[in-house]
Amino acid sequence: MAENLDFTVAIPTYNGESRLPELLERLQNQLHTEKFSWEIIVVDNNSTDNTAKVVQKTQQNWQCPYPLKYCFEARQGAAYARKMAVQQAKGRFIGFLDDDNYPLSNWVSAAYAFGEKYPKAGAYGSQIHPDWEVEPPENFARIAPFLAITERGNLPLLYEAAKKLLPPSAGLVVRRQAWLESVPDKFILTGRVQGNMLTSEDLEMLSHIQKLGWEIWYNPEMEISHRIPKFRLQKDYLIPFFRGIGLSRYVTRMVNIQPWYRPIAFLAYMINDLRKIALHLLKYRTKLKTDLVAACEMQLFLSSLISPFYLWKNGYLNKNYN
Repeated sequence: MAENLDFTVAIPTYNGESRLPELLERLQNQLHTEKFSWEIIVVDNNSTDNTAKVVQKTQQNWQCPYPLKYCFEARQGAAYARKMAVQQAKGRFIGFLDDDNYPLSNWVSAAYAFGEKYPKAGAYGSQIHPDWEVEPPENFARIAPFLAITERGNLPLLYEAAKKLLPPSAGLVVRRQAWLESVPDKFILTGRVQGNMLTSEDLEMLSHIQKLGWEIWYNPEMEISHRIPKFRLQKDYLIPFFRGIGLSRYVTRMVNIQPWYRPIAFLAYMINDLRKIALHLLKYRTKLKTDLVAACEMQLFLSSLISPFYLWKNGYLNKNYN
């Protein structure tokens, strides 16, 4: 039997050679971790750059009492990388950091302490501050949470299932027991890959954890800075990005709904999406070509409306969906 640890930091990365060194340096400088055991695992999600060499070089000079490990996941998609991390992890808690998430020096200790304090917490998210390469448009705050920016104040907050709101996977800690009990072996959503922006695989996973009765929390004590490059604020990136979120919505909407009730929920969501589209058109119809934020919101509403038809046509709903 493998040795069990208290905490695992898992870093799923794709072509992260330029971003990983700073993140690994931040993890070498974590404070107040002497009283529990932990490890770091970099999950290379089929990178084509020097990600593996960067990790190997860091391992050679590694002076920390906690190990730095490397593993490779050939199947492209964040869901596969996270699944590999859970399989490899020895920690009771698994803290996921993307390679552009830079934690404050108490992130690991705050993450571990919260899990110990809240035994019913199956997962809990960080307070995530944006580090913009260029300033976003003035009205960008309306859509900023979709870019994994989470600033919900300085008190812990329970995500209620009825509100249909969940934290992003960036800076998310999952109790390993909750994952193993709740998350199915096969996902419908697997994460963005080249040519397919279908996303929200993290929300599918969290919905399954919540469905089984585990609590999902926001922990402001875990703070990270999310570096957002210029290209992620451009129309060519954002419109397909919001299309991907919208097209995946039928899955995340239906996970927690009983199969017999889904046809009713399907109709209710359709009516609500049509209402949102109509109101948005009334308010912004003359600005949709010039206002990027309004255009992103419209793309989200339209894609959410066609989500069930798109997923059915493309075979996603034939997967293990129950």
